[in-house]
Amino acid sequence: MENRQLDVVEVLLTGVCYDRNAELDENDLPPAIRTALWTGDGVSRPPKPDEDALAEAVGVDDPWAEISGLMFTDRDTFSGTISVTDEEMLEDWYLERADRVRFQNNPTLAYEYQDHADLALDYEQARDENRPVHADPQYIESQLDSYFDEDDEEMLDLVEVRAPAEIEITLDQLVLTQDQSTEVRKVAKAIEHRDYLAEIGLREIGKLLFVGPPGTGKTSVARGLAHQLDLPFVEVKLSMITSQYLGETAKNVEKVFEVAKRLSPCILFIDEFDFVAKTRTSDEHAAIKRAVNTLLKSIDEVSLIRDDVLLIGATNHPDELDTAAWRRFDEILHFPRPDETMRKGILDLVVSDIEIEDFDPDEIAAETSGLTGSDLRLVLREAVLSALVSDRTTLTQEDLLDAVEDFEERDHMRNLETIEEALEGEGEHEHDHDHAPTP
Repeated sequence: MENRQLDVVEVLLTGVCYDRNAELDENDLPPAIRTALWTGDGVSRPPKPDEDALAEAVGVDDPWAEISGLMFTDRDTFSGTISVTDEEMLEDWYLERADRVRFQNNPTLAYEYQDHADLALDYEQARDENRPVHADPQYIESQLDSYFDEDDEEMLDLVEVRAPAEIEITLDQLVLTQDQSTEVRKVAKAIEHRDYLAEIGLREIGKLLFVGPPGTGKTSVARGLAHQLDLPFVEVKLSMITSQYLGETAKNVEKVFEVAKRLSPCILFIDEFDFVAKTRTSDEHAAIKRAVNTLLKSIDEVSLIRDDVLLIGATNHPDELDTAAWRRFDEILHFPRPDETMRKGILDLVVSDIEIEDFDPDEIAAETSGLTGSDLRLVLREAVLSALVSDRTTLTQEDLLDAVEDFEERDHMRNLETIEEALEGEGEHEHDHDHAPTP
Protein backbone atom coordinates (compact mmCIF):
# COMPACT_ATOMS: atom_id res chain seq x y z
CA MET A 1 0.00 0.00 0.00
CA GLU A 2 2.78 2.41 1.00
CA ASN A 3 4.68 2.04 -2.28
CA ARG A 4 1.54 2.53 -4.38
CA GLN A 5 0.67 5.58 -2.35
CA LEU A 6 4.18 6.95 -2.82
CA ASP A 7 3.93 6.30 -6.56
CA VAL A 8 0.72 8.31 -6.87
CA VAL A 9 2.01 11.16 -4.71
CA GLU A 10 5.22 11.25 -6.77
CA VAL A 11 3.20 11.97 -9.92
CA LEU A 12 1.43 14.85 -8.17
CA LEU A 13 4.67 16.27 -6.76
CA THR A 14 6.37 15.93 -10.14
CA GLY A 15 3.57 17.94 -11.73
CA VAL A 16 3.90 20.66 -9.11
CA CYS A 17 7.67 20.92 -9.51
CA TYR A 18 7.47 20.79 -13.32
CA ASP A 19 5.01 23.70 -13.32
CA ARG A 20 7.16 25.61 -10.85
CA ASN A 21 10.33 25.45 -12.98
CA ALA A 22 9.72 26.82 -16.47
CA GLU A 23 13.27 25.90 -17.54
CA LEU A 24 12.40 22.20 -17.35
CA ASP A 25 11.01 20.40 -20.40
CA GLU A 26 9.47 17.02 -21.19
CA ASN A 27 12.89 15.36 -21.10
CA ASP A 28 12.91 16.02 -17.35
CA LEU A 29 9.83 13.89 -16.79
CA PRO A 30 10.14 10.12 -16.21
CA PRO A 31 8.70 8.28 -19.23
CA ALA A 32 5.76 6.73 -17.38
CA ILE A 33 4.70 10.09 -15.94
CA ARG A 34 5.37 11.93 -19.21
CA THR A 35 3.27 9.48 -21.20
CA ALA A 36 0.38 9.70 -18.76
CA LEU A 37 0.38 13.51 -18.65
CA TRP A 38 0.88 13.99 -22.40
CA THR A 39 -1.84 16.06 -24.09
CA GLY A 40 -1.75 17.12 -27.73
CA ASP A 41 1.90 17.77 -28.51
CA GLY A 42 3.37 17.95 -25.01
CA VAL A 43 2.81 18.17 -21.26
CA SER A 44 0.83 21.25 -20.33
CA ARG A 45 1.60 23.63 -17.48
CA PRO A 46 0.22 23.10 -14.96
CA PRO A 47 -0.38 19.39 -15.54
CA LYS A 48 -3.91 18.37 -14.63
CA PRO A 49 -3.86 14.63 -14.00
CA ASP A 50 -7.17 12.84 -13.74
CA GLU A 51 -7.73 9.38 -12.31
CA ASP A 52 -7.10 7.69 -15.67
CA ALA A 53 -3.76 9.45 -16.11
CA LEU A 54 -2.64 8.57 -12.60
CA ALA A 55 -3.72 4.97 -13.11
CA GLU A 56 -1.67 4.80 -16.31
CA ALA A 57 1.37 6.42 -14.72
CA VAL A 58 1.61 4.14 -11.69
CA GLY A 59 -0.26 1.01 -12.82
CA VAL A 60 -3.00 0.94 -10.20
CA ASP A 61 -6.71 0.55 -10.84
CA ASP A 62 -7.95 3.12 -8.32
CA PRO A 63 -5.30 5.79 -7.60
CA TRP A 64 -7.71 7.99 -5.69
CA ALA A 65 -8.29 5.20 -3.18
CA GLU A 66 -4.54 5.25 -2.46
CA ILE A 67 -4.42 8.97 -1.55
CA SER A 68 -7.97 9.97 -0.63
CA GLY A 69 -7.06 10.00 3.06
CA LEU A 70 -4.24 12.52 2.62
CA MET A 71 -4.91 16.07 3.75
CA PHE A 72 -3.28 17.74 0.74
CA THR A 73 -5.26 16.11 -2.11
CA ASP A 74 -8.68 16.71 -3.61
CA ARG A 75 -10.72 15.28 -6.46
CA ASP A 76 -13.25 16.89 -8.79
CA THR A 77 -16.01 14.31 -8.90
CA PHE A 78 -17.27 15.59 -12.25
CA SER A 79 -14.01 15.59 -14.26
CA GLY A 80 -12.04 13.11 -12.17
CA THR A 81 -9.17 15.60 -11.93
CA ILE A 82 -7.00 15.16 -8.83
CA SER A 83 -5.34 18.26 -7.44
CA VAL A 84 -2.99 19.32 -4.66
CA THR A 85 -4.51 21.63 -2.05
CA ASP A 86 -1.36 22.26 0.00
CA GLU A 87 1.98 22.05 -1.83
CA GLU A 88 4.09 22.50 1.29
CA MET A 89 2.34 19.65 3.06
CA LEU A 90 2.72 17.50 -0.09
CA GLU A 91 6.47 18.12 -0.18
CA ASP A 92 6.98 17.47 3.53
CA TRP A 93 5.01 14.21 3.31
CA TYR A 94 7.01 12.94 0.34
CA LEU A 95 10.41 14.01 1.70
CA GLU A 96 9.75 12.06 4.89
CA ARG A 97 8.93 8.82 3.06
CA ALA A 98 10.84 8.67 -0.24
CA ASP A 99 14.44 7.47 -0.44
CA ARG A 100 17.22 9.04 -2.50
CA VAL A 101 16.78 6.55 -5.37
CA ARG A 102 13.28 7.82 -6.06
CA PHE A 103 14.50 11.39 -6.31
CA GLN A 104 17.54 10.50 -8.42
CA ASN A 105 15.42 8.51 -10.90
CA ASN A 106 13.16 11.52 -11.48
CA PRO A 107 15.00 14.46 -13.15
CA THR A 108 12.26 16.93 -12.22
CA LEU A 109 12.57 16.08 -8.53
CA ALA A 110 16.38 15.87 -8.78
CA TYR A 111 16.36 19.45 -10.13
CA GLU A 112 13.94 20.76 -7.51
CA TYR A 113 15.78 19.20 -4.55
CA GLN A 114 19.38 19.20 -5.81
CA ASP A 115 20.42 21.48 -2.96
CA HIS A 116 18.85 19.27 -0.30
CA ALA A 117 21.79 18.36 1.95
CA ASP A 118 20.58 14.88 2.89
CA LEU A 119 19.85 13.70 -0.66
CA ALA A 120 23.06 14.60 -2.57
CA LEU A 121 21.26 14.57 -5.92
CA ASP A 122 22.87 14.93 -9.36
CA TYR A 123 20.37 16.55 -11.72
CA GLU A 124 22.53 16.30 -14.85
CA GLN A 125 23.05 12.59 -14.29
CA ALA A 126 19.34 12.05 -13.69
CA ARG A 127 18.47 13.82 -16.94
CA ASP A 128 21.16 11.99 -18.93
CA GLU A 129 19.89 8.61 -17.71
CA ASN A 130 16.24 9.44 -18.36
CA ARG A 131 14.72 8.12 -21.60
CA PRO A 132 14.39 11.11 -23.95
CA VAL A 133 11.02 12.35 -25.15
CA HIS A 134 11.82 11.64 -28.81
CA ALA A 135 11.75 7.93 -27.95
CA ASP A 136 8.11 8.01 -26.80
CA PRO A 137 5.37 6.62 -29.08
CA GLN A 138 3.04 9.55 -28.42
CA TYR A 139 5.77 12.07 -29.31
CA ILE A 140 6.45 10.29 -32.60
CA GLU A 141 2.74 10.18 -33.40
CA SER A 142 2.31 13.87 -32.61
CA GLN A 143 5.24 14.79 -34.85
CA LEU A 144 3.83 12.82 -37.78
CA ASP A 145 0.32 14.19 -37.25
CA SER A 146 1.51 17.78 -37.10
CA TYR A 147 3.85 17.59 -40.11
CA PHE A 148 2.00 15.37 -42.56
CA ASP A 149 -1.60 15.66 -43.70
CA GLU A 150 -4.11 13.32 -45.34
CA ASP A 151 -2.48 13.83 -48.74
CA ASP A 152 0.64 12.16 -47.37
CA GLU A 153 -1.08 8.93 -46.28
CA GLU A 154 0.14 7.03 -49.35
CA MET A 155 3.68 8.20 -48.68
CA LEU A 156 3.51 7.13 -45.04
CA ASP A 157 2.65 3.64 -46.24
CA LEU A 158 6.25 3.52 -47.43
CA VAL A 159 7.61 3.60 -43.92
CA GLU A 160 7.18 1.73 -40.69
CA VAL A 161 7.98 3.86 -37.66
CA ARG A 162 8.66 2.27 -34.28
CA ALA A 163 9.41 3.89 -30.97
CA PRO A 164 12.33 2.32 -29.06
CA ALA A 165 9.91 1.15 -26.37
CA GLU A 166 8.00 -0.78 -29.06
CA ILE A 167 11.09 -2.66 -30.26
CA GLU A 168 11.23 -6.05 -28.56
CA ILE A 169 14.68 -7.13 -29.73
CA THR A 170 17.76 -5.95 -27.84
CA LEU A 171 21.44 -6.28 -28.69
CA ASP A 172 21.87 -8.50 -25.62
CA GLN A 173 19.59 -11.04 -27.32
CA LEU A 174 21.84 -11.24 -30.38
CA VAL A 175 25.12 -13.01 -31.02
CA LEU A 176 27.41 -10.60 -32.88
CA THR A 177 30.75 -10.99 -34.58
CA GLN A 178 33.67 -9.00 -33.22
CA ASP A 179 33.45 -6.58 -36.15
CA GLN A 180 29.74 -6.06 -35.55
CA SER A 181 30.25 -5.41 -31.84
CA THR A 182 33.04 -2.94 -32.58
CA GLU A 183 30.95 -1.04 -35.13
CA VAL A 184 27.97 -0.85 -32.76
CA ARG A 185 30.23 0.74 -30.14
CA LYS A 186 31.62 3.19 -32.71
CA VAL A 187 28.13 4.24 -33.77
CA ALA A 188 27.04 4.73 -30.17
CA LYS A 189 30.06 6.94 -29.51
CA ALA A 190 29.53 8.90 -32.73
CA ILE A 191 25.95 9.70 -31.71
CA GLU A 192 27.02 10.61 -28.18
CA HIS A 193 29.79 12.93 -29.41
CA ARG A 194 28.28 14.27 -32.63
CA ASP A 195 28.73 17.87 -31.47
CA TYR A 196 32.46 17.24 -31.14
CA LEU A 197 32.56 15.58 -34.57
CA ALA A 198 30.88 18.65 -36.05
CA GLU A 199 33.43 20.93 -34.37
CA ILE A 200 36.36 19.12 -35.95
CA GLY A 201 34.64 18.95 -39.33
CA LEU A 202 34.21 15.17 -39.46
CA ARG A 203 30.82 14.99 -41.16
CA GLU A 204 31.20 11.99 -43.44
CA ILE A 205 30.10 9.51 -40.83
CA GLY A 206 26.92 7.67 -39.92
CA LYS A 207 26.04 5.83 -43.15
CA LEU A 208 26.34 2.07 -42.78
CA LEU A 209 25.67 -0.76 -45.21
CA PHE A 210 24.79 -4.16 -43.75
CA VAL A 211 25.67 -6.97 -46.15
CA GLY A 212 24.80 -10.64 -45.79
CA PRO A 213 22.38 -13.50 -46.56
CA PRO A 214 18.79 -13.42 -45.31
CA GLY A 215 18.33 -14.38 -41.67
CA THR A 216 21.78 -13.30 -40.49
CA GLY A 217 20.53 -10.49 -38.26
CA LYS A 218 20.81 -7.31 -40.35
CA THR A 219 17.37 -5.98 -39.42
CA SER A 220 17.61 -7.29 -35.85
CA VAL A 221 20.89 -5.49 -35.22
CA ALA A 222 19.50 -2.23 -36.63
CA ARG A 223 16.42 -2.51 -34.42
CA GLY A 224 18.47 -3.54 -31.41
CA LEU A 225 20.68 -0.51 -31.94
CA ALA A 226 17.60 1.74 -31.98
CA HIS A 227 16.42 0.15 -28.74
CA GLN A 228 19.80 0.58 -27.03
CA LEU A 229 20.28 4.18 -28.15
CA ASP A 230 16.64 5.20 -27.52
CA LEU A 231 16.18 6.27 -31.14
CA PRO A 232 13.00 6.08 -33.24
CA PHE A 233 13.33 3.44 -35.95
CA VAL A 234 12.17 4.41 -39.45
CA GLU A 235 12.17 1.44 -41.84
CA VAL A 236 11.54 1.45 -45.58
CA LYS A 237 11.76 -1.33 -48.17
CA LEU A 238 12.97 0.06 -51.47
CA SER A 239 10.93 -2.31 -53.62
CA MET A 240 7.79 -0.57 -52.34
CA ILE A 241 8.51 2.52 -54.42
CA THR A 242 7.35 0.58 -57.48
CA SER A 243 3.87 0.20 -56.02
CA GLN A 244 1.19 1.42 -58.38
CA TYR A 245 -0.59 3.07 -55.45
CA LEU A 246 2.23 5.43 -54.52
CA GLY A 247 1.76 8.02 -57.25
CA GLU A 248 4.66 10.43 -57.48
CA THR A 249 7.39 8.07 -56.37
CA ALA A 250 10.31 10.53 -56.38
CA LYS A 251 8.36 12.96 -54.22
CA ASN A 252 7.46 10.19 -51.82
CA VAL A 253 11.08 9.08 -51.50
CA GLU A 254 11.97 12.63 -50.53
CA LYS A 255 9.31 12.53 -47.87
CA VAL A 256 10.73 9.33 -46.41
CA PHE A 257 13.81 11.39 -45.56
CA GLU A 258 11.57 14.19 -44.30
CA VAL A 259 10.01 11.71 -41.88
CA ALA A 260 13.46 10.73 -40.60
CA LYS A 261 14.58 14.35 -40.19
CA ARG A 262 11.32 15.23 -38.47
CA LEU A 263 11.81 12.41 -35.94
CA SER A 264 15.55 13.02 -35.48
CA PRO A 265 17.59 11.86 -33.76
CA CYS A 266 16.60 8.55 -35.31
CA ILE A 267 17.72 5.56 -37.35
CA LEU A 268 16.61 5.37 -40.99
CA PHE A 269 16.84 1.75 -42.11
CA ILE A 270 16.63 1.16 -45.87
CA ASP A 271 16.12 -2.51 -46.66
CA GLU A 272 16.57 -4.22 -50.05
CA PHE A 273 19.21 -1.70 -51.07
CA ASP A 274 20.20 -3.88 -54.01
CA PHE A 275 16.96 -2.69 -55.61
CA VAL A 276 18.86 0.51 -56.44
CA ALA A 277 21.28 -1.36 -58.68
CA LYS A 278 18.56 -3.44 -60.28
CA THR A 279 16.61 -0.35 -61.19
CA ARG A 280 19.58 1.64 -62.46
CA THR A 281 20.47 -1.08 -64.95
CA SER A 282 16.97 -2.13 -65.99
CA ASP A 283 14.26 -0.86 -68.30
CA GLU A 284 11.98 0.21 -65.45
CA HIS A 285 9.57 3.08 -65.93
CA ALA A 286 11.24 6.51 -66.00
CA ALA A 287 9.34 7.58 -62.86
CA ILE A 288 10.88 4.73 -60.91
CA LYS A 289 14.34 5.64 -62.15
CA ARG A 290 13.76 9.23 -61.06
CA ALA A 291 12.76 7.91 -57.64
CA VAL A 292 16.00 5.96 -57.34
CA ASN A 293 18.06 8.96 -58.42
CA THR A 294 16.20 11.00 -55.82
CA LEU A 295 17.03 8.34 -53.25
CA LEU A 296 20.75 8.47 -54.03
CA LYS A 297 20.73 12.26 -53.87
CA SER A 298 18.86 12.20 -50.55
CA ILE A 299 21.42 9.77 -49.11
CA ASP A 300 24.18 12.15 -50.15
CA GLU A 301 22.46 15.05 -48.42
CA VAL A 302 21.43 13.41 -45.12
CA SER A 303 23.93 13.54 -42.26
CA LEU A 304 24.23 12.12 -38.77
CA ILE A 305 26.15 15.20 -37.66
CA ARG A 306 23.90 17.81 -39.26
CA ASP A 307 20.50 16.08 -39.29
CA ASP A 308 20.84 13.57 -36.40
CA VAL A 309 19.87 10.75 -38.76
CA LEU A 310 21.84 7.48 -38.68
CA LEU A 311 21.38 5.84 -42.07
CA ILE A 312 21.63 2.05 -42.36
CA GLY A 313 21.19 0.27 -45.68
CA ALA A 314 20.85 -3.50 -45.96
CA THR A 315 21.25 -5.90 -48.85
CA ASN A 316 21.20 -9.65 -49.41
CA HIS A 317 22.85 -9.23 -52.83
CA PRO A 318 26.01 -7.10 -52.61
CA ASP A 319 27.15 -8.46 -55.96
CA GLU A 320 24.35 -6.45 -57.61
CA LEU A 321 25.49 -3.09 -56.21
CA ASP A 322 27.46 -0.77 -58.45
CA THR A 323 30.16 1.72 -57.49
CA ALA A 324 27.67 4.56 -57.19
CA ALA A 325 25.81 2.64 -54.48
CA TRP A 326 28.89 1.44 -52.58
CA ARG A 327 30.54 4.84 -52.30
CA ARG A 328 27.59 6.36 -50.49
CA PHE A 329 28.42 4.43 -47.31
CA ASP A 330 31.32 5.14 -45.00
CA GLU A 331 31.26 1.68 -43.41
CA ILE A 332 30.42 -1.77 -44.79
CA LEU A 333 29.47 -4.34 -42.13
CA HIS A 334 29.34 -7.99 -43.09
CA PHE A 335 26.76 -10.41 -41.68
CA PRO A 336 28.08 -13.90 -42.48
CA ARG A 337 26.27 -17.13 -41.79
CA PRO A 338 27.15 -17.98 -38.18
CA ASP A 339 29.99 -20.40 -37.56
CA GLU A 340 29.67 -23.27 -35.10
CA THR A 341 30.66 -21.13 -32.10
CA MET A 342 28.13 -18.46 -32.99
CA ARG A 343 25.43 -21.07 -33.58
CA LYS A 344 26.04 -22.44 -30.09
CA GLY A 345 25.72 -18.93 -28.67
CA ILE A 346 22.48 -18.36 -30.58
CA LEU A 347 21.08 -21.68 -29.33
CA ASP A 348 21.91 -20.81 -25.74
CA LEU A 349 19.96 -17.58 -26.14
CA VAL A 350 16.88 -18.91 -27.93
CA VAL A 351 16.35 -21.86 -25.53
CA SER A 352 16.97 -19.87 -22.34
CA ASP A 353 13.29 -19.99 -21.31
CA ILE A 354 12.68 -23.60 -22.37
CA GLU A 355 13.29 -26.76 -20.35
CA ILE A 356 15.28 -29.28 -22.38
CA GLU A 357 16.41 -32.64 -21.03
CA ASP A 358 20.08 -33.53 -21.69
CA PHE A 359 20.50 -30.39 -23.79
CA ASP A 360 23.79 -30.40 -25.69
CA PRO A 361 24.14 -27.17 -27.70
CA ASP A 362 27.50 -28.30 -29.10
CA GLU A 363 25.88 -31.28 -30.81
CA ILE A 364 23.07 -29.16 -32.28
CA ALA A 365 25.56 -26.51 -33.43
CA ALA A 366 27.63 -29.18 -35.15
CA GLU A 367 24.55 -30.53 -36.94
CA THR A 368 23.35 -27.15 -38.23
CA SER A 369 26.15 -26.04 -40.53
CA GLY A 370 24.94 -23.29 -42.88
CA LEU A 371 21.87 -22.38 -40.82
CA THR A 372 21.31 -18.75 -39.84
CA GLY A 373 20.03 -17.39 -36.57
CA SER A 374 16.58 -17.09 -38.11
CA ASP A 375 16.79 -20.75 -39.20
CA LEU A 376 17.73 -21.86 -35.69
CA ARG A 377 14.69 -20.10 -34.26
CA LEU A 378 12.50 -21.95 -36.77
CA VAL A 379 14.13 -25.22 -35.71
CA LEU A 380 13.25 -24.48 -32.11
CA ARG A 381 9.70 -23.53 -33.09
CA GLU A 382 9.26 -26.89 -34.82
CA ALA A 383 10.66 -28.78 -31.83
CA VAL A 384 8.34 -26.99 -29.42
CA LEU A 385 5.25 -27.58 -31.56
CA SER A 386 6.12 -31.26 -32.04
CA ALA A 387 6.49 -31.66 -28.28
CA LEU A 388 3.14 -29.95 -27.69
CA VAL A 389 1.47 -32.42 -30.05
CA SER A 390 2.67 -35.07 -27.62
CA ASP A 391 1.35 -32.99 -24.69
CA ARG A 392 4.86 -32.17 -23.52
CA THR A 393 6.27 -28.79 -22.50
CA THR A 394 9.68 -30.25 -21.74
CA LEU A 395 11.83 -30.87 -24.80
CA THR A 396 14.51 -33.47 -25.34
CA GLN A 397 17.73 -33.38 -27.29
CA GLU A 398 16.13 -35.81 -29.74
CA ASP A 399 13.29 -33.32 -30.35
CA LEU A 400 15.84 -30.74 -31.47
CA LEU A 401 17.75 -33.16 -33.68
CA ASP A 402 14.53 -34.31 -35.34
CA ALA A 403 13.54 -30.66 -35.89
CA VAL A 404 16.92 -29.97 -37.51
CA GLU A 405 16.38 -32.88 -39.92
CA ASP A 406 12.83 -31.77 -40.74
CA PHE A 407 13.98 -28.20 -41.31
CA GLU A 408 16.74 -29.23 -43.68
CA GLU A 409 14.27 -31.30 -45.72
CA ARG A 410 11.83 -28.40 -45.97
CA ASP A 411 14.62 -25.96 -46.72
CA HIS A 412 15.75 -28.17 -49.58
CA MET A 413 12.24 -28.09 -51.06
CA ARG A 414 11.87 -24.34 -50.57
CA ASN A 415 13.77 -23.61 -53.76
CA LEU A 416 11.36 -23.78 -56.69
CA GLU A 417 14.02 -25.07 -59.04
CA THR A 418 14.69 -27.94 -56.67
CA ILE A 419 10.97 -28.77 -56.62
CA GLU A 420 10.81 -28.68 -60.41
CA GLU A 421 13.87 -30.90 -60.61
CA ALA A 422 12.30 -33.30 -58.13
CA LEU A 423 9.09 -33.43 -60.15
CA GLU A 424 11.00 -33.86 -63.38
CA GLY A 425 13.01 -36.64 -61.80
CA GLU A 426 9.83 -38.29 -60.62
CA GLY A 427 8.33 -37.97 -64.10
CA GLU A 428 11.40 -39.49 -65.71
CA HIS A 429 11.25 -42.35 -63.23
CA GLU A 430 7.61 -43.00 -64.08
CA HIS A 431 8.41 -42.77 -67.80
CA ASP A 432 11.19 -45.35 -67.46
CA HIS A 433 8.86 -47.59 -65.48
CA ASP A 434 6.15 -47.38 -68.14
CA HIS A 435 8.60 -48.46 -70.79
CA ALA A 436 10.43 -51.04 -68.83
CA PRO A 437 10.69 -54.38 -70.65
CA THR A 438 8.25 -57.04 -69.58
CA PRO A 439 10.09 -59.84 -67.85
